[in-house]
Amino acid sequence: MSGSVHPAAQVDSGSLDPDFVAKTVEIAREAGARLREFFREGVETEYKGDADLVTVADRTAEKLIRMRLSEAFPGHGIYGEEGTRDRLEGEYRWYVDPLDGTTNFAHGFPQFCVSLGLEHRPPGTAPDRDGTLEAGVVYDPMRDELFTARRGQGAELNGKPIRVSRASQLAEALLATGFPSRKRHLSPNIHFYHEFTLRSHGVRRAGSAALDLAYVAAGRVDAFWEFNLNPWDTAAGILLVTEAGGKVTDFAGQPYRLESREILASNGGIHAELVHLFAEMFAGRALAPIPAPPDYVRQLSGDKGS
Repeated sequence: MSGSVHPAAQVDSGSLDPDFVAKTVEIAREAGARLREFFREGVETEYKGDADLVTVADRTAEKLIRMRLSEAFPGHGIYGEEGTRDRLEGEYRWYVDPLDGTTNFAHGFPQFCVSLGLEHRPPGTAPDRDGTLEAGVVYDPMRDELFTARRGQGAELNGKPIRVSRASQLAEALLATGFPSRKRHLSPNIHFYHEFTLRSHGVRRAGSAALDLAYVAAGRVDAFWEFNLNPWDTAAGILLVTEAGGKVTDFAGQPYRLESREILASNGGIHAELVHLFAEMFAGRALAPIPAPPDYVRQLSGDKGS
């Protein structure tokens, strides 16, 4: 279960079906159309964990994608969020998130997408080594926005080239992040959210990591970070960002792998500043206190009395 923008071995993209991106786009659009129908009709939800939602839409979309990918690329492996584990020993592997933003979807909040990322793992690649990300497709069915990337050929939005932003300082940047749907109390991200909000134009938390990465690629936000994501969350978005001229690492600035539990994606111009701030915060420095509600009440009372 690995993949990266840092290849373990170089591959010849010419060995791929020349129409494989177009075929993948068709699959993403078909799955997206099905999600759109479910969204308008309303669906019942269930829980995978304490607050980790899954809907019939997730499973239906993954089943459709699995069938279509198997028809289009019979030898390719499929690693899906909702349990698909097909032909993972194959040379090519698709990371599939049929509905990234399930919580949004279940609450009627129209921010979700289909995400498909393709990794090439040449024969002999060690299990603990990365392959090469060859293609990425992220489709937002509610806005009909299709983000695509192919290794070495750039990134596009609805067929037009996209590039990351030109922001060169964190103080002028708009950022994005996310929080886990369950066990949020185990994540330290609220502290990073607080500090980055103080140091930037703001932080958006929209609930779909794949779309957040696509927005970095399109220059809509200048950086995105998150803890504890999975390969199906990030595979397509990583390639979008790098092909659009951006940078993807872990929080220490080291090469990112799909097995990593932390991701930092940016336009490149503010990456070093972000990495430095992460280092300072993990060391317990550069932390502004977050006032507790009683402190706020006392401060408010003091202001009234002055």
